[in-house]
Amino acid sequence: MTHNQSHAKLPFDHFGLQFITNAETGAECAEQARKVLNGGCLWVQLRMKGASEAEVEETASAIKRLTDEFEATLIIDDHVEVAKRVGASGVHLGKNDMDPAEARAILGDKFIIGGTCNTIEDVMRVCKSVDYIGCGPFRFTTTKKNLAPTLGLDGYRELTWAARSEGVNIPIVAIGGITVSDIADIMTSGPDGIALSGEIIRSVDMTAKTTEVMKAIEAAKRQEL
Repeated sequence: MTHNQSHAKLPFDHFGLQFITNAETGAECAEQARKVLNGGCLWVQLRMKGASEAEVEETASAIKRLTDEFEATLIIDDHVEVAKRVGASGVHLGKNDMDPAEARAILGDKFIIGGTCNTIEDVMRVCKSVDYIGCGPFRFTTTKKNLAPTLGLDGYRELTWAARSEGVNIPIVAIGGITVSDIADIMTSGPDGIALSGEIIRSVDMTAKTTEVMKAIEAAKRQEL
């Protein structure tokens, strides 16, 4: 059986790099989004763990104006109702967030839903309800708490092979402690895209670093052809 979703139409030209915000305030998250959009990134995930729903919604509305200007994709982490109210492109759900099937019932088929997975069991559990899978962590990262076991390149190869063998053909995005120097190896080990936060945020020039990451992903994709 092939688990190939026909929910939201994924903007594959946006898909190579997914940037995830990580800041203390909504204003900082919006500024991070502006910098990566200027660097060529077309997919921003707003992640504000610990913030109130009102603060998330206010920040999401501000970033939505930016992503609209750049014709980019905006994904909201966890907050399904906020994503619906602000007209975001979709939502990303961690393993402890709302069940993707429940989110699909709320959002319908026009919204993108992503799900976090660490094992093939996770993948099989959510694959009928999501449009892409965030798979990781690649290595230890300080930007997430309660980290699942790291996968590494071998883990990506095994999980991607197992998923495709089970007929799961939705995109897999690598996440967790990834640096620019890892991109070529990761992209040839199975994943279809890269999600980054710390590598870009810690850089001296976020816009320039984003452009560097985008070029590395495009070069890795050309190698695969």
